[in-house]
Amino acid sequence: MTSYAELQVTSNYSFLRGASHPDELVLQAAVLGHTAIAITDRNSLAGVVRAHVAVKQYGKQHGIQLIVGTRLDLEDAPSLLCYPTNREAYGRLSQLLTLGKRRAEKGSCHLFLEDLLDGEIFEAGKGQVMIAIPPDEALDRVYTNHLSLLKNKFKKNVYLSVKHSYFGNDQQRIFELSQLAKGLFIPLVAVNDVHAHAAERRVLQDVLTCIREHTTIHGAGFLLHHNAERHLKSPEEMARLFAGFPEAIANTQKIAKKCQFNLDELRYEYPIDPTRQGRSPQEELDYQTRLGMKERYPDGVPLKVREQIEHELALIDELGYAPYFLTVHDIVRFARSRDILCQG
Repeated sequence: MTSYAELQVTSNYSFLRGASHPDELVLQAAVLGHTAIAITDRNSLAGVVRAHVAVKQYGKQHGIQLIVGTRLDLEDAPSLLCYPTNREAYGRLSQLLTLGKRRAEKGSCHLFLEDLLDGEIFEAGKGQVMIAIPPDEALDRVYTNHLSLLKNKFKKNVYLSVKHSYFGNDQQRIFELSQLAKGLFIPLVAVNDVHAHAAERRVLQDVLTCIREHTTIHGAGFLLHHNAERHLKSPEEMARLFAGFPEAIANTQKIAKKCQFNLDELRYEYPIDPTRQGRSPQEELDYQTRLGMKERYPDGVPLKVREQIEHELALIDELGYAPYFLTVHDIVRFARSRDILCQG
């Protein structure tokens, strides 16, 4: 039985590009027998949440793994697929995407190769697996130098993707890429550049392309995908397509084993602001509460009120909610200093 994981998948969270929902893609991959699936929307992690929920729903039955990832479309270099292998790497990737989005208008993301290679946020790809996406045009010295740069920077964590485009020259193209990868000691990995869970979504895919490009079906021409092959295929079909390069199929499993980060590792972390004199948030809340008690009850705090306050402070401490109450206190204090009505 062939083991295969699809590592390049565009969902409908890549606006006007993907023709299937993340849960549709996960379910189809599970039914086809994929060991894993990676959601790699363009400069976004938005689609992985629904994919994660779907894997939790179907994973036990089908044994499929979700690989969290994204496609990094760079302003000055060919695109890369990126997959964080752990929680820390996921955080760095999220910060990188935030950096790119803050540079651009809403809906866009401006990232540069330097951000990946030398930027402080990304830490030179620490904890990331990268797959280089070759350009559709003929390979040249510029792209060879680009791959060499990636290899020198990311070492064993960089791969080169190969796919069947069904243009009639796929075998020659894959052979050329394999020779390039061999010369640079970069492993090949098979992908299908999936944009839909099933071939039947081709019509919807064409409509989305026309909307994105502001044209009609009759006028779209080569803007449309050339065929309906960008859908999930069975592991057996992928193995048949890459019969001459079995290592490209096997490497999908190696990458899946490296990428064990799971969204269940995330939890909300409330931002903690500095407090006076180095007190902890709970100590600061206790201190501010005592001041408020003296102001509210200058002649002494009634026993019932004191007991209620002690009970609530203990509960807040147990739940770790002190930073939230300090935030509310700051907002109320600011509002009152400006004579702004506030309730809550």
